[in-house]
Amino acid sequence: MNSIVFLIMRRMRLPILTLVVVYAISVLGMILIPGQDADGNPWRMDLFHAFYFVSFMSTTIGFGEIPHAFTDGQRLWVTFSLYLSVISWLYAIGTILTLLQDRMFQKAIVESLFAHRVRRMREPFYLVCGYGETGQALVRSFTRRGRHVVVLDSNENKINQIHLQNLPDYVPALAANAKRPSILKAAGLPQRCCLAVLAVTDDNDTNLKIAITSKLLHPSIPVIARSDAKETEGNMASFGTDFIVDPFDTFSQYLGKALRTPCLYLLSRWLGGEEGAVLEEPLYPPRDGHWLVCGYGRFGKAVVQRFELEKLKTVVIEAKPEATGEPPGRSVHGIGTEADTLIQAGVREAVGIVAGTDDDTNNLSIVMTARELRRDIFVILRQNNNYNGELIRAVNADMVMHPSAIVAEKIRILAVSPMLAEFFALAAYKDNAWGCELVSRLSGMVSGHVPVIKELTLDKQQAPALLQLLEEGEVVTLGELLCDPWDRERRLPCMVLLMHREGEKVMVPESDLVMRPGDRLLLSGARHGISRFHWNLAHNVALDYVRSGESRPQGSLWRSLRQLRGAKAR
Repeated sequence: MNSIVFLIMRRMRLPILTLVVVYAISVLGMILIPGQDADGNPWRMDLFHAFYFVSFMSTTIGFGEIPHAFTDGQRLWVTFSLYLSVISWLYAIGTILTLLQDRMFQKAIVESLFAHRVRRMREPFYLVCGYGETGQALVRSFTRRGRHVVVLDSNENKINQIHLQNLPDYVPALAANAKRPSILKAAGLPQRCCLAVLAVTDDNDTNLKIAITSKLLHPSIPVIARSDAKETEGNMASFGTDFIVDPFDTFSQYLGKALRTPCLYLLSRWLGGEEGAVLEEPLYPPRDGHWLVCGYGRFGKAVVQRFELEKLKTVVIEAKPEATGEPPGRSVHGIGTEADTLIQAGVREAVGIVAGTDDDTNNLSIVMTARELRRDIFVILRQNNNYNGELIRAVNADMVMHPSAIVAEKIRILAVSPMLAEFFALAAYKDNAWGCELVSRLSGMVSGHVPVIKELTLDKQQAPALLQLLEEGEVVTLGELLCDPWDRERRLPCMVLLMHREGEKVMVPESDLVMRPGDRLLLSGARHGISRFHWNLAHNVALDYVRSGESRPQGSLWRSLRQLRGAKAR
């Protein structure tokens, strides 16, 4: 608001001064020039009448001469004042119209309205800085889950896209540089309702500045930032950034998990997928041969390092080794789109190929050429842009590395389901057989789609019926809560993946686990299964039924009638 007032005063200063001077001269002339009353006696207009007359003369014209008919001298002065005031008003109005069309003034108005809307928000929201492919995926996911979002992006065209998309919730958005502390403040950074700051622009320096500003202005707020440069990641970490997501390192970890423990990899894809998506098929990357890696940039280096950790041989194909650095082991100069280059790298003996350049057209060409030379080769394809998604799907690669999608998925899990991120971290220490068993159990609960993930806390808000029993000293087990309230002999199609209890973490707890107040549960399964589990927690009748098999009346009247009926039966 201060900037708006400053712009108005700066632009309107000269027109306002001009109007003041014109009015002062006109009023002064009307006072000084003598007139005559109806009897021919001389008189002079006082200050009030002079100002009154000049005011309506300048705007309406035609109210008559007051309080007496003017002399010729007065009429001459009125004529002069009339044209002078009209010209000054035209000048002032023109300046106002020019101000309204000024880009800086319009931007100040938009920023002021944006800040006002954000200040009025009373429900928790996420502050998303950057509305590229990653930001769009996050906003869609959050709004579909009923979460509120505020968006910043320096590109006005991207911000305009928000109004064209069919989002289920209104999203306040502003086209501004998120590196400016004043913009982050206007976007709600200091507010209690701000749950987290997500720095997901395509520029590492911008993400770094956002992370630093957020931690300095609001140290307690969680900050999740995207970065694909080691130097930037170190700088972010030094300022206390809570989570730093590198798409290339993240995919490298996925690849290592797929090579070592395919079932754990499949479990992470199922649980971490977008709700409603089709379940992925099991994946088994080959280990009994060498791999071709086309492109030795940031992605290629991360993949080669992973293959080295897994003790797999690689041959790198790079067109500009002087820019990327010499890769370890054997390398071939070229892009990989040419058959001769692939043959020289040993594509006919290779078990897999990584098309990892920063150009989607080259990556597609690499895959097609490699398959012509060896049809059964395992393909890992890098996708750089969303609009090439249909072409990428048509190639039917075994694994697709889309940096924006990977970052969006990782941030969504960290922001919305932090217990799921903890579960993945703990599951990394399990063996493949454990993962296969869990995948088998989940596949029997869901019908070909990604399972629903839900976090629950056993408190009076989310589990009032259970809390009442526990306070009365009753013992309730997890197995009882997992019974169907419609038919207690049937088990609900959901399971508890992780339980928190006073610092203790239990993965996939057994059915005989005794529940306690304050327990936090991470559930996964079919939507109706989780809904009925919550029903057991919240309703006394359902909880009594799944524990005893009887539907006990809850009201005093119904209990009295039941006792009376029992007495008559005896």
